[in-house]
Amino acid sequence: MTRQLSVQRTTIQGRRVLENRLLDTRHLSHELAAPLSAEDMTVQAMEDASPTKWHLAHVTWFFETFILAKHLTAYRPFDTSFNYCFNSYYESQGPRQPRTKRGVLTRPSSERVMAYRAHVDAALAKLVADGVDTDSDLARLIEIGINHEQQHQELLLTDILALFAANPLRPAYRPHRPRTAEEPAAPGWIDYPGGIHQVGHDGGGFAWDNEAPRHDVLIHPFRLADRLVTNGEWLEFMGDDGYRAASLWLADGWTTVNREGWESPLYWEQRDGQWLAMSLEGLQPVDRAAPVTHVSYYEADAFARWAGRRLPTEFEWEIAAQNLPVVGNSLATRALRPLPAEAASPGKPRQMFGDVWEWTQSAYLPYPGYHTPAGALGEYNGKFMVSQQVLRGGSCATPPGHSRATYRNFFYPHQRWQFMGLRLASEII
Repeated sequence: MTRQLSVQRTTIQGRRVLENRLLDTRHLSHELAAPLSAEDMTVQAMEDASPTKWHLAHVTWFFETFILAKHLTAYRPFDTSFNYCFNSYYESQGPRQPRTKRGVLTRPSSERVMAYRAHVDAALAKLVADGVDTDSDLARLIEIGINHEQQHQELLLTDILALFAANPLRPAYRPHRPRTAEEPAAPGWIDYPGGIHQVGHDGGGFAWDNEAPRHDVLIHPFRLADRLVTNGEWLEFMGDDGYRAASLWLADGWTTVNREGWESPLYWEQRDGQWLAMSLEGLQPVDRAAPVTHVSYYEADAFARWAGRRLPTEFEWEIAAQNLPVVGNSLATRALRPLPAEAASPGKPRQMFGDVWEWTQSAYLPYPGYHTPAGALGEYNGKFMVSQQVLRGGSCATPPGHSRATYRNFFYPHQRWQFMGLRLASEII
């Protein structure tokens, strides 16, 4: 009887944790959008970005389409036209507004989108009122919906930064909070042995399908920097004509640099001999001590070559992160910008989680034995496994609880509007 009561208690606690995470996640999206005007939420800064209003509606559409419509008896969609407006890339769900033209959706209004969220939230509350079996397919779908919304919370912030950076007034998402930090000493180096290592998610807790199956990889001995590359170091690269030295660049990267006229990370500009960078706190002087961010894979690779190093593979990164606590400068700190590394601890890498997503030299490919999940949700990861690079870790805009050592983010090598940076690696000779 005691064991039965204990199991029941654990089950009830698990249900409450899931329900509270659902409610907290939905609330956080509102909190992140609160500083914005209706005009801010409507405009699309560029093809890669989406309007805030679209993010808020799309994640709501996800819950409505894949959970409420299938698991809540007699659920009534808020507006059937929203399937066209707020579907992202799910071919199985029918035609949709082109991604590049999401910013022309002046209607529905921001107010109606908020009404849509309220309608879906009320239905979600009704769905979970009697409790959700934590081992059920429904619980799994809710967990996917939570993690999906967390991804869009990060995108919401980075897309607003892209929008405000394009505005000649350089508006701030929030007031500036001054910080001071000394530029860190040269990075320390940590050696890792070679051999056969297991990588990938072990099945305990939530993970995306692209993190599995767990499998063996052969790793040669390698060396990893104990911190991220800083703005100060990037300024040295720029001062040494790094953006003009063709020998440092991959062919596609050199073409991109010349076509786009890149001379610095995204959002940097020079005024009166001083480098400034656009941030969520407006245009501010470049902090030499902070990790460099908003750099593409091409730039990260060129910097590593200039430094006489290379980028780590995604598996080297994962091996270094496997036994570390998942703590760092994420959205939980509300810093909303990468922060300088804390004091070094011998043999322990710093800044592995948070601050910036770290480019790796690994192409985004399926693991051995990977199979695309059945149904519409099988479109989530598998069909993008081409022409992209893996990033690891997390950023200052990644919601708490959304990072882990096996997490595989992925972007095209030219993209840099996300909080993207790098850590150096090398062989052990």
